[in-house]
Amino acid sequence: MRLRNITGSREVIAQSPYVVKEELLPQCPGTWRDIFGNDGPIHIEIGMGKGKFIYTMAKEHPHINYVGIEKYSSVLLRAIQKMREEELPNLKFIRMDAEEIDKVFGRGEVDKIYLNFSDPWPKDRHAKRRLPSRQFLARYHTILKKDGRLEFKTDNRELFEFAVEELAPAGWKAEVITRDLHSDEALMRDNVTTEYEEKFSAMGNPIYKYIIYR
Repeated sequence: MRLRNITGSREVIAQSPYVVKEELLPQCPGTWRDIFGNDGPIHIEIGMGKGKFIYTMAKEHPHINYVGIEKYSSVLLRAIQKMREEELPNLKFIRMDAEEIDKVFGRGEVDKIYLNFSDPWPKDRHAKRRLPSRQFLARYHTILKKDGRLEFKTDNRELFEFAVEELAPAGWKAEVITRDLHSDEALMRDNVTTEYEEKFSAMGNPIYKYIIYR
């Protein structure tokens, strides 16, 4: 999907108090509770888009610290604008590529990881770029607590089946697997929708989800 570049977005992001400065990221591993100023759990969303999901989560769970990660400046800008309307002290943003995730969080520092409607990278030669690939699962293994969980949602059946097949080779196990999230009453009680989830569900597309652990 080609994203429209917004002139000046990088400058706005660089100056925003809600975004962790790029030059400070190498110093962040092991210090996230200091950054937030409390000992609350750390939950991260990789590829947060416009930020609807993580903003809602942070607002509903003020005792949890959230970090939203997005590589596209023009998209991150929308999340910053939302924070300007109502600031949340337990939410920070990072503009970065997910391949560097294990260089920004320390070993076992993250309590939960969310992947929502990630880019499917449909060509086989790009499989290792998919966020639920075994290559990325290895990175998540490093930063996630021993009893931590990773939650993944998508409307893309091929990507979901690929993600499920990657679990065993990567040494992960599934706690929950559903191929029709919105028909599962128990899972829907705490479900927070994303922009894409609302769009695709309204079109009648099933939403796939798993919750995994090591």
